[in-house]
Amino acid sequence: MAGFDTLMHLFAGGCGGAVGAIVTCPLDVVKTRLQSSGSLAGIRPWDTCHSTSLISNVVPVDGSTVRLVQGHVPQTPPSLLRCLQTIVEKEGMRSLFRGLGPNLVGMAPSRAIYFAAYSRAKDKFSTIFQPSSPLVHISSAACAGFITNTCVNPIWLVKTRLQLYARHRGECSLTALQCTRHVYRTEGIRGFYRGITASYAGILETIMYFTLYEAMKDALLKQSKTQNSIDGQKRAIDFLHIMFAAAVSKSCACCLAYPHEVGRTRLREEGTKYRGFVQTLLLVVREEGYRALYRGLQAHLLRQIPNTALTMATYELVVYLLSN
Repeated sequence: MAGFDTLMHLFAGGCGGAVGAIVTCPLDVVKTRLQSSGSLAGIRPWDTCHSTSLISNVVPVDGSTVRLVQGHVPQTPPSLLRCLQTIVEKEGMRSLFRGLGPNLVGMAPSRAIYFAAYSRAKDKFSTIFQPSSPLVHISSAACAGFITNTCVNPIWLVKTRLQLYARHRGECSLTALQCTRHVYRTEGIRGFYRGITASYAGILETIMYFTLYEAMKDALLKQSKTQNSIDGQKRAIDFLHIMFAAAVSKSCACCLAYPHEVGRTRLREEGTKYRGFVQTLLLVVREEGYRALYRGLQAHLLRQIPNTALTMATYELVVYLLSN
């Protein structure tokens, strides 16, 4: 039964992650572009008079080309809609789904690993601390976050590089395999773990999220049980409550811990001046101001809220179906 329970959470977590990744992929691309240090997040110099960026020389990668956008960050970052419009106009609709392959390859196992680790850790910590206490949720979330980030950081690095790859409409796209070979050839194995320190710092966001989520979910489900007596109606309301709790708790955690997202994207860029997590944050503040630590927050929230709600609702639904 313990083995089945672990597999059930692995499968449920993978389903939830895949659904959320597909629906919100365009916003993920826009968020990554806005977080980067490139000119207007991939928008070329002729797209705006405020940009002072330069396009670097083309770097060969297994017969393809990688166009890196480098230079000074523009004075006025583009809006979310402006970034979406420019990507569609210059690169085509398909570019809004750049990195979806690695995202699906990484999201399903990362969510699966996370939910399985969280579930097992919660069982273990419940024997040490008071069951269902905030301390159990915090400890479980920290363990699950550390394990997941360590396992899937290489996949997320490739996804980020693909999303930052700017191309003209009709040009050949850089594939995940080509990007992986390029990273290995130029940076070695260590290159796949760029940004891992920022990911570990992001565990604080996960801790805040799961602590708020568990508290809100329990409170809403208790209220639902006292107000609804019909099973079918109660289950439907329960899943709405789960989605609401996930969306609210995730938005709060994202706002509080967002700077680590910007730091992680900057660290994952190729050939940049960013070397360490703290050094990156200090350099961003010194060169661009404190507001730069929240570049792309709007796109991040618009993506994360429905993504988290879909992920958690799918996860809880699959667990419910498999448990019965």
